[in-house]
Amino acid sequence: MDWLQALILGIVQGLTEFLPVSSTGHLYLGRHLFGLDEAGLFLDTLLHLGTLIAVLTVYRREVRAVIRHPFGPLARLTMIGTIPTAIIGLAFKDFFEAIAVSGSTIGWEFLVTGGVLWFADTIKDRGYKDLSAITYGDALVIGTFQGAAILPAISRSGLTIAAALFRGIDKGTAAYFSFFLSIPAILGASLLSILDLISGQTESLPLSSLLIATMTSAIAGYFAIRWMIRLLQEGSLKGFAIYVWILGLIVLFAQGTGLF
Repeated sequence: MDWLQALILGIVQGLTEFLPVSSTGHLYLGRHLFGLDEAGLFLDTLLHLGTLIAVLTVYRREVRAVIRHPFGPLARLTMIGTIPTAIIGLAFKDFFEAIAVSGSTIGWEFLVTGGVLWFADTIKDRGYKDLSAITYGDALVIGTFQGAAILPAISRSGLTIAAALFRGIDKGTAAYFSFFLSIPAILGASLLSILDLISGQTESLPLSSLLIATMTSAIAGYFAIRWMIRLLQEGSLKGFAIYVWILGLIVLFAQGTGLF
């Protein structure tokens, strides 16, 4: 992996982790195009650590508040929302990894993501709940949707935002809680990946390229979070839905014709 590939993959990961278009699906396509399939787990782990840095930077005040008050309202909602994500991730880890390695369902998953986004956009102005009105039931539903997003081309941010909108949460709070809930999810997935790396072997990559990829992911992720929160409040999700539909159809065509 040279520095340009590292830069591109870092930007792709940083943007698509928080834009509702699936970072894992885009990384799979990017690594495949660059011939970096063997470096998947190691590279993805560092790229996700970059986006973890981004979300921790944006939510630094909230994180400090949770550390100081570990049983406060936001901390409780986050813990409850993380439970179904952890159960799904651990129970179906091998199944999800097999799907991710083959990439056989990525095209269909992009199409599903687009459908969820389009439907969520039609109800995004109906929400009335702010952060203080989110219930434990809301957190469980959002966390369950987050767990389903372990599939490679199902967008985590897209599904969690959609789940929040389905539960009557206003669009600004939906984005806010979705991104905050990503902190334990990304952290947990990164720790599991690190354990897998310790017990196995991975492709050797240049340190300079890895640093570029991680730093770029963090920077792009920071701006993606800021932009997405404003966009959801004022704009539409339908553009993202159309994008992933087109991408999904391209992937299915490429797979069907043997080009991919």
